[in-house]
Amino acid sequence: MAPNDSIFTDIVATQPPKDVMEPHGSNAFALNDGAAHQPEKRLSVYDEKILEASRPSVADPREYPLPTDEERMLLRKVADSIPSVSYWLCAVEFAERASYYGVQTVFSNFLEFPLPQDGNGAGAPPGGTQETAGALGRGEQFANAFVLLFAFLSYSVPIYGGYVADVQLGRYKTIMIGVLICGVAHLIMIGGAAPSVLQAGKGMAPFLISFFMLAFGAGMFKPNIAPTVLDQYAHQHEYTKVLKSGEKVIMDPEATIQRVMLIFYGLINVGAFFALATTYCEKDVGYWLAYLTPGILYFLLPILLIVLNKHIVKKAPDGSVLTNVFKITGMAIKQNNFKFWGKGYFDAAKPSVLAAKSITTFNGKPIPWTDSMVDDTARTYAACTVFLYFPIWYNNDGGIGNILTNQGAAMTTNGAPNDLLSNFNPLTIIVVIPILSYVIYPMLRKYKIKFGRISRITFGFILATISGVIGAIVQWRVYETSPCGYYASTCSIGNGVSPISIWWQIPNVALGAISECFCNVTAYEIAYARSPKGMKAVVMSLFLFNTALATALGEVLTPVTVDPYLIWVWAGLAIALAVQTIIFYWTYRKMDNDKFMTYEDDEEFLEEYRRDSLVDQTIDSTKSEGRIQRSDEGKVG
Repeated sequence: MAPNDSIFTDIVATQPPKDVMEPHGSNAFALNDGAAHQPEKRLSVYDEKILEASRPSVADPREYPLPTDEERMLLRKVADSIPSVSYWLCAVEFAERASYYGVQTVFSNFLEFPLPQDGNGAGAPPGGTQETAGALGRGEQFANAFVLLFAFLSYSVPIYGGYVADVQLGRYKTIMIGVLICGVAHLIMIGGAAPSVLQAGKGMAPFLISFFMLAFGAGMFKPNIAPTVLDQYAHQHEYTKVLKSGEKVIMDPEATIQRVMLIFYGLINVGAFFALATTYCEKDVGYWLAYLTPGILYFLLPILLIVLNKHIVKKAPDGSVLTNVFKITGMAIKQNNFKFWGKGYFDAAKPSVLAAKSITTFNGKPIPWTDSMVDDTARTYAACTVFLYFPIWYNNDGGIGNILTNQGAAMTTNGAPNDLLSNFNPLTIIVVIPILSYVIYPMLRKYKIKFGRISRITFGFILATISGVIGAIVQWRVYETSPCGYYASTCSIGNGVSPISIWWQIPNVALGAISECFCNVTAYEIAYARSPKGMKAVVMSLFLFNTALATALGEVLTPVTVDPYLIWVWAGLAIALAVQTIIFYWTYRKMDNDKFMTYEDDEEFLEEYRRDSLVDQTIDSTKSEGRIQRSDEGKVG
């Protein structure tokens, strides 16, 4: 036996599975098991040992048999069981979102309106009046701009948070950092809302400090929590199972990931519904309690994460993946003569295609990527282009900035907070998600009715368009019935409000909320399933960044989000979304039928393994030659 063969045999025989040593070393949707189930391909004993050492145990075809083509046509697809630690991580997201939305919801009134006359000095208005809670009195445009700025920062910082997690620290450590930063921010925010501070007119400085810290901490946390939740699910390819009832079914990863994300998004909105408590706190007691209430819940997060630490599947950072994506992109641009798009654009960067052109190196070294990595990169870019359609949708879901709250302030509230109805958004989602997860989607799968990813997003866009139209109609009726006509937002004639009840906002809010169940949840699935190994958080952050783009659009429109233009702020965006929905479905409709996930077959994996071995041997050889050369130089000296 040759010396090198002996070395490789020893390595295969003694090393633990690659996924244990380098958790990011295999794509979460690339379990390297496809070709082993094709009997006509015979692998050597050496290759079998490599695969055995590299595969996770859940890829064992004897215990988790892959369905045949016939079974895929006949058997019902169902969601697999979900690891318990995933539920606990969803609870972490619930607590973080409870604190985020709990304080964000009251920012608008806190900034826009002054301390109410004859109030308690903590921001609450006198009881039994139609007056609105307030603190700093900076006006509608100032408040609207800061509400949008908070959202922009909270959803643009995730790009940094995702990069740090995937390349440097890992997702779990980055989550912990975000939690600690937000905890400090809550303490400062609570102190800055003390009655003595507000009455002295010194509330702005502590608010701004906590404002920016909270946005940064949320940006570190947010892109990493959803991928970490999904990482806990081990099965990344479908398999057959016989239920206790005797029915043979297909355990479908797509259905499982969908259910996990529905539960995840549902708990996000359980947390968001916590904002209902803070709106009553500001109305009845003051802002110190409005900020303290979600803060108490948030302060429990570090304890929960420490308890979960030993039970969480953690993915180590791997900067090489992002580096390879950049290299693949550069190679594709070069091979396409610096054109930036086209059919089969990334195929030009595949090693198999480059080899036909006698191109086998990149920057003087063997090409470090495989054909499957190129396919992953192409899928990722396709997902990111889908996300670009979300900003206009976001601005139809509840309107721009605080426009919904402002509309409510001009309507008859009968003592209810003017921002009360925005809380029906999470309430609607909490009700709808179990129906989708346990009734609608299982029924569609049972009857083989295809309701693909693009179709779901398109349906959500349609609902949001209708929501925007309803917002415009309600705003028109407020203008028509207000004592001040088309200047209803600042009216002081009579009781200063339209006789129309604030409860007429419910259809607008509810339809927007239902649209989120189809758009946001599906986007989470796409971001995770279509991202390459080691880039889950980065791709998730790119999806979240589209919320920042939506708020940037809102910032641009801030000058017109005042009376008497508010009807067209609603209607204009609804029209834009209607046009965009048609374009979106026509452009991406074929994505409904593509693979939800991709995973390498055995031949692809072995090709990558041998390529990595060749690179390692080249590096070792280069280092050895360098040592010899330095030794010779030393002898000469």
